[in-house]
Amino acid sequence: MASNSSAKDKLVIFDTTLRDGEQSPGASMTKDEKVRIAKMLEKLRVDVIEAGFAIASPGDFEAVKAVAEAVKDSTICSLARAVPTDIDRAGEAIKSANSGRIHTFIATSPIHMRYKLQMEPPAVLEQAIAAVKHARQYTDNVEFSLEDGSRSDFDFMCRIIEATINAGAGTINIPDTVGYGEPDEYGEMFRRVIENVPNSDKAIFSTHCHNDLGLGVSNSLSAVMNGARQIECTINGLGERAGNAALEEIVMAVRTRHDIYPVETQIELEHIVPTSRLVSSITGFPVQPNKAIVGVNAFAHESGIHQDGILKHRETYEIMRAEDVGWNTNKLVLGKHSGRAAVKARFDDLGISFESDEQFKSVFNRFKELADKKHEIFDEDLQSLIGHSDHTLADIYQFENMEILCKTGQSPHANLQLVVDGKATMTESDGAGPVDAVFKAIEKVAQSEADLKLYSVNAITAGTEAQADVTVRLESEGHIVNGVGADIDVVAASAKAYVQALNLLAAGKHKTHPQREGI
Repeated sequence: MASNSSAKDKLVIFDTTLRDGEQSPGASMTKDEKVRIAKMLEKLRVDVIEAGFAIASPGDFEAVKAVAEAVKDSTICSLARAVPTDIDRAGEAIKSANSGRIHTFIATSPIHMRYKLQMEPPAVLEQAIAAVKHARQYTDNVEFSLEDGSRSDFDFMCRIIEATINAGAGTINIPDTVGYGEPDEYGEMFRRVIENVPNSDKAIFSTHCHNDLGLGVSNSLSAVMNGARQIECTINGLGERAGNAALEEIVMAVRTRHDIYPVETQIELEHIVPTSRLVSSITGFPVQPNKAIVGVNAFAHESGIHQDGILKHRETYEIMRAEDVGWNTNKLVLGKHSGRAAVKARFDDLGISFESDEQFKSVFNRFKELADKKHEIFDEDLQSLIGHSDHTLADIYQFENMEILCKTGQSPHANLQLVVDGKATMTESDGAGPVDAVFKAIEKVAQSEADLKLYSVNAITAGTEAQADVTVRLESEGHIVNGVGADIDVVAASAKAYVQALNLLAAGKHKTHPQREGI
């Protein structure tokens, strides 16, 4: 950081990957997965972790509660509508947190108040004040959000902000809920609000920008230049529709352009890439190669002119160091002769810890299985082992082995051996391709009638020995699950992913939102 960093304000990083990020269709996470990500966010030194929407479902409540119990250094937050039942549930969920926050919200734009809430502005104002006061019974750390704030009437916005600060809100969030904002306009809105609200100095102002027009990060940083001191964001820009402002882009913009931005963060940069990989593996949402900071091409140079410049002086074409954000230039780390100590040490280097010896033993056994098939084990392979290892549900279906018959001009045929409720079962089917044949063979046994919403294949590393990382998204009766599988055989990885998705459906490990309101 710049030498004059002591003169800079602190920028609070509020991560909502576990709440808004999870509202991406198909990005549902189990309680254990949320805890694992939360502990990585804690290691990243995120200030506030929004762990979920406690009222949304029993599973969400338990997940928020589990994160509150597991994380000690970050503030744990639960979202709540501006109604007592939501707030009570949120208060109960964060009760065990070292530092807890309730984040309550109500829509304030004319279009939302009229068509969604069907309420007049005075009633909205009254409900907002009551909600903040109610939340203060559980914690002194209360955040109030004006849903669709960027499209709200300015005078009404100032009235409700002044009133909720007086009621006890210490953080005021003015979100760009639908990604409608433009940087100059959005930043100017913050400047005017802070200047016109008499008690604005009693609260921290926050942004929450969606990326519908690709302006989430730009809008957030514009608000910072105009007085905002908290940014709500997600790992990899995960979120509803086109996603949210990306944490890694915001943090590195502030650090790289410390000559411009009057703020600094406490983020431990070297954990950015490992956290990105973990979130991608758990949610099944791959990171595009040219994604800023965390994409595999983010620091790659193919142009001869660029390569020549880099060799002569790195800063000719690089404004950041790959190593600073967690990229490792020496990615080849382990092989089949590596022992437990070496594997554990490498996981430690990657910022990955284990809850118990049993958990590490399970991952180490998977490492040995992979090392028997793949000569060179890379960091990305280790991340994949973690992402696919924590399946504690009692599996109804288990993939054992398969035989695929393919011949040009003929339909592929799959013979599979599954274990169903502990009993070996053979199944077979033709298909349009080998993966289609495998899925149809599995369905002959499962008869789930689930709709296949996504089939995604990504190579974890380069080369012909690379593991295939497969995501299968199934929907059944309104419930969506992601099954993931990894193998050097793409068809086997596909079978594993499909079987895991069926097990998640059978175990009820899906996410439902009784209402999908959010900010």
